[in-house]
Amino acid sequence: MHVSRSGYYKWKQHKDSKQRINRRELIETVQTTHEQHSTHGYRWIAAYIRTNLNISVSDNYVYKCYCYLGLQAQTKHKVHYKPRKIKDRFPNLIFSTWETVDRPLQVVVSDMTAFKIGYMLIEVTFYFDVFTKEILTYQVADKRGSRWQYIKGLEEIITRVKGLVLPVVLHTDQGSVYASIAYNELIKDTNIVRSMSRAGKPTDNPVNEALNGWIKEELMIDFKLGQCNTIEQVKTKIEQYVKYYNTQRPCYAIGYNTPDAYRRKFYNGELPRKDTFDHRQPSPEPKFVKQRKQKAHNQTNTNNCPQM
Repeated sequence: MHVSRSGYYKWKQHKDSKQRINRRELIETVQTTHEQHSTHGYRWIAAYIRTNLNISVSDNYVYKCYCYLGLQAQTKHKVHYKPRKIKDRFPNLIFSTWETVDRPLQVVVSDMTAFKIGYMLIEVTFYFDVFTKEILTYQVADKRGSRWQYIKGLEEIITRVKGLVLPVVLHTDQGSVYASIAYNELIKDTNIVRSMSRAGKPTDNPVNEALNGWIKEELMIDFKLGQCNTIEQVKTKIEQYVKYYNTQRPCYAIGYNTPDAYRRKFYNGELPRKDTFDHRQPSPEPKFVKQRKQKAHNQTNTNNCPQM
């Protein structure tokens, strides 16, 4: 075995360390306790050992013993996970293909964000243009759970896109107002097409989530929204911010242009016209998974190439 004679006898005469002995004894204790109380999981077994055997052991250590021994609680009270039933009111028309949006007012996203200012809880509903990152409209509500700001915002979007021939995709989460009949009845005779994120998947609307985060920080830190004392002051600050956001604030996602300037550049022909959105391939598979698969595929093809 390519081992020296002296090394072999030294290994043979070697005695286990105290740590290894304690580990072996604890594993045997866990196994014995599990055999006596097989209906319980590792947390209960750990508590039992600490309480009745006066052995100091953590839940995590007993969990590792369970994994090492291949143990599992023999109980009928296990949680049985069922595959999620499709209850989405509208399909997700985008998934991870946000970069394919190629013109203004092609995809509009909406979400609500809340501000706690002193005794006031302010809810602001924004509607963004995905291509220009422009705030198309916003509504401020000083009552928790209010619905009117969603409806009012959608009415303003309908007015804004009136006369457009091409369809406008309105993407939102599955909030109760966005999924309500009253909300969606408003777009019945318009060119607006509904799209929804999957339940519990905020990453299906990354544009809104990212912009909401920046807006909150800038309003609270740069515009001192937290120092407002009345709802009128809050509305004035947000109005000032929206004007600043659309006309003065450089945005990284559009090459440090302002949303207003970027939109004018598009209509002036200063931006290349693309035709990528109609050729998108929406898929629930995350983008990083696709990239890994593509990388593995390319690597396999490279390895299979005949050497010259």
